[in-house]
Amino acid sequence: MGLAVILTPQSLEDIQSIVAFIAKDNPERARSFGNELIDKALSLSTLPLRGRVTPELNDSNVREIVHGSYRIIYEVLNDTVYVLRFWHGARNDLTRQ
Repeated sequence: MGLAVILTPQSLEDIQSIVAFIAKDNPERARSFGNELIDKALSLSTLPLRGRVTPELNDSNVREIVHGSYRIIYEVLNDTVYVLRFWHGARNDLTRQ
């Protein structure tokens, strides 16, 4: 059995924004892409340390994996993975948000 994965309120806001943006052009793709991001995040229940340490934060507990152009930022604490952000790779520095 894997670790628990929790999507934080901020990460859920990020998903909503991403889906709303994509939906302007393609509602069907927006839904499927949002689901892909969530599925990728939930996959962290197994092998959560596979992601690299997030360079801007330099904290070994805060890591990231990538799906398309999006960085999935997460923290591993004890037996839980907290998904902190879904962050577009072209956006400004993560530490300024």
